[in-house]
Parts: sequence; structure tokens; C-alpha cells
Amino acid sequence: MVNLATKIGKSLSRLPAFPATVHKVTSLINDPDSSLSELVDVIRLDQAITANILRMCNSAYFGLRRKVDNVHDAVMYLGRQHIERAVLAAGCSRFFKDTPGYESEGKSLWEHAVGSALLSQILAKKILKCENSQLFTAALLHDIGKVILGEFVSEKYFEIRSTMSARSCSFLEAEEEILGANHAVVGKVITASWDFPIIIQQAIAFHHRPDLCPETESPMPWLIHLADQGCLMMGIGIGADGLSYNGLDEAMSRYGFAHKDLEDAASLMIIELNNAQELVGIVQ
Repeated sequence: MVNLATKIGKSLSRLPAFPATVHKVTSLINDPDSSLSELVDVIRLDQAITANILRMCNSAYFGLRRKVDNVHDAVMYLGRQHIERAVLAAGCSRFFKDTPGYESEGKSLWEHAVGSALLSQILAKKILKCENSQLFTAALLHDIGKVILGEFVSEKYFEIRSTMSARSCSFLEAEEEILGANHAVVGKVITASWDFPIIIQQAIAFHHRPDLCPETESPMPWLIHLADQGCLMMGIGIGADGLSYNGLDEAMSRYGFAHKDLEDAASLMIIELNNAQELVGIVQ
């Protein structure tokens, strides 16, 4: 009989490779010597990403004053930061699908990912006084492990719930105990296989327990934790695990945040998310 760990490993091995276009674009954007034409040439290689970028460019989120119908104009009008977000979203969205164990449809999971990424930047501006592209990436992918674990959570759902009730523990702890893995750590495994930087892998692995992250000085897991919880508080992407996690008060006190501050930031995110419906709509 094949054990659960082996089944999870096989599911991980079947996950498609991450689009090389996204990594190439990120590398070029972080290279001050790269040119606009180099960016355009790389983006054009991926037709799906190109189509989605043009769709997103013409959404209210980016607020362009004229319709964009080609990659060159998209790069020129959006600028490096926004084109990186658009390319990243277009590349990541293809992996989001229904996750039965978490009772989340692919579109709902993706909307939560986008909301968390947007809120992470609002929080970064308030707390760190600047936005952070790696934080945006990690927030967008923080729940990617659910795509793999969903079917296994579905099989063991009642055991996970019973464990939570019996031990008064979080969904994450029960998931770990019953499955031998949790979605945050599986997310780290996935992003490692996709060659994302270790700082992004760590932020994903510890987004529910930032206090356990070995990178003690990194604010990323703390900010993703706040962004994740802020989205759930606003009803964005609540699945079977819902608000069954710990540590929100510790994260807020670390940065001198009150509940009202998080609510205000989450309200700003809702406005941005409403403007970003073309971005959310990538996943049908």
C-alpha cells in the first residue's frame, strides 16, 4: 500500500515547471543595465502571459489613459514595477485550481492570493516605508501548497477536524499531524523546485508561524501573515481552514499595529482589489 508521503511526493513531481519567462523578466527588471526592448523580447516568447498582460494593462488597477494592444506599449506605460507584477500574476495564475479539501475554488484561492499580495504592499508601505517585489511574489504564492495538498486534506478532513477539536490546535498543526506535512511547508518545496530565492521560500514556509522562521530579521513572513489574516477578516478566500490559525496579535504588536490599523489597511486593499478584477479574472 502506497503511504501518504509517497502520494504527496508523486503529486509534487507532476506539477508543471514554472514559466521561465517570469524568472527572466524578474532578472531583467532587477538589472539596471537591461533595456525595454530586452524585456519586450522575453515577454513575447510566452503567448499566454502576453495575452494576460494586455488584458490586465487595460484594467482599472493600472489606470492607463489609453488602450494598450501590444507588449512594447505595455512595458513602456506600466514601468518596471508594474510590469513585473503583471508578468508574475500572469505566470502564477495558471497553477491555481480547485482545492476540495480546503473547500476553495481555484478562482477564490487566486482572489485570496491577489488580495494578500496587494495588502502585503500596503502594509510594507506603512511599516517598512517602501514596497517590496519579493514580498509581493511570496504573498501571491503563499498558499500554493494547497494546490497539492487539497485532495489529501479532503480524504482526511474529518480526522483533521477531530484533531483540532480534541487538541484545541490550529488547522496547520492538525494538517501536519494527520498528513505528515502542511500546506506552508509544501509551498516551500514547490517554490524551491521552481528556483525562487530562499527568502521567498522561507516567507511561504513560515507565513502561519513567522515566529519560527530561522531568518529572524526578515519582515516578510510577518507581513504575509498579517496580509493573509487581513484578507480572511474581509471574507476574501475563506475556506475550510478559515481563521483557524494563531499569532495575529504577536505579529501586530511586533510592528506597533492595532486592529484598527489592520482594518484600515484591509479596507484600502478592497478598493485596489475591486480595481484589479481583470487580474483576478485570469483564473476562471
